[in-house]
Amino acid sequence: MKYVIGLMSGTSLDGVDAALIRTDGDRIAEFGVGETRDYGKAERAVLQAAVDTALAWNFQGEMPDFSAAAAVLTASHAELVEAVIAEAGLTAGQISLVGFHGQTVLHRAPAGRQQGRTCQIGDGQALADRLGVDVVYDFRSPDMAGGGQGAPLAPLYHAALVAQGQLELPLAVVNLGGVANVTWLAPDTDPIAFDTGPANGLIDAWCQQRLGTSHDSNGELAARGKIDPAALKALMKHPFFAKAPPKSLDRWDFSLDPVQHLGDADGAATLTAFTARTVAAAIDQLGQPGRILATGGGRHNPVLMRMMGEAMGVRPEAVERVGWRGDLLEAEAFAWLAARVAAGLPTSIPSTTGVSRPTCGGLIAHPRS
Repeated sequence: MKYVIGLMSGTSLDGVDAALIRTDGDRIAEFGVGETRDYGKAERAVLQAAVDTALAWNFQGEMPDFSAAAAVLTASHAELVEAVIAEAGLTAGQISLVGFHGQTVLHRAPAGRQQGRTCQIGDGQALADRLGVDVVYDFRSPDMAGGGQGAPLAPLYHAALVAQGQLELPLAVVNLGGVANVTWLAPDTDPIAFDTGPANGLIDAWCQQRLGTSHDSNGELAARGKIDPAALKALMKHPFFAKAPPKSLDRWDFSLDPVQHLGDADGAATLTAFTARTVAAAIDQLGQPGRILATGGGRHNPVLMRMMGEAMGVRPEAVERVGWRGDLLEAEAFAWLAARVAAGLPTSIPSTTGVSRPTCGGLIAHPRS
């Protein structure tokens, strides 16, 4: 069993999570220290500029220079890893691996015969050099090279946690980040996973646009509003929902245009209902789970959780109910995936990303002396 630290910086650009676990890429022997480091205003501005640049580029022509954002990522992630090591009472020499997701600035799913492309910025080699620890990075590209969606990548970790906890199946794990995705776990079958639509991404963008705030804290804005049926219907007409899984999204694939005519509260209520109903529709395709576990920031939004329960007929539970750490789950996943890369084990399979065969994704950067 190895000590591994996983890192995750989501599309909300609010900060980076780090989690220490002890694992062999199969079993998890210990859940160690976990920490979050918020990005400062200047750091977030650099990262948002990288996202804006990537969206304008859209994989057309020469790749832009993302070095400024990569430097911000390397420094912020390194500081957090060093803090986790110190808090755990360990030394860098006792850490076998760091799983470095980087920052997604652009993701284009496969379309027909056209292979998908993804851009996660971050300098794995520079991080390895600073920390003096092997760093596993670029997890998604090998999956996409094999015809996969490149996302979601946490489902095999969800399956490992469920198996280790001997939880009753069928069960669905819903990750409510910028984008929502579901992992479906049933007896005697491989996990099924795919993106279901927006989760917090549109709600956060609405709050930022209208109120200058980062998110709808506790769903308070949505709670004061009314769902607009016409706007909700327009949102539900997006062509993504007609696609069969496996499928994946970029956070920026959806627009606020259908709700721009609404007031602040009604827009938030409508967007929250949109997330709830698209998650429910996705799970309904898979079957009737006995239990739905919610992770990601959206589980802190009681209005979203209530709307999901009303739409699905099964009230979702925060993953803390089964002893998981919802704020650190994705960071843990990339620690576990890093251990799998080092062991040559699959990090994605056909039923989770649509990749042509089980694929071990990721590059390993060794510290340079």
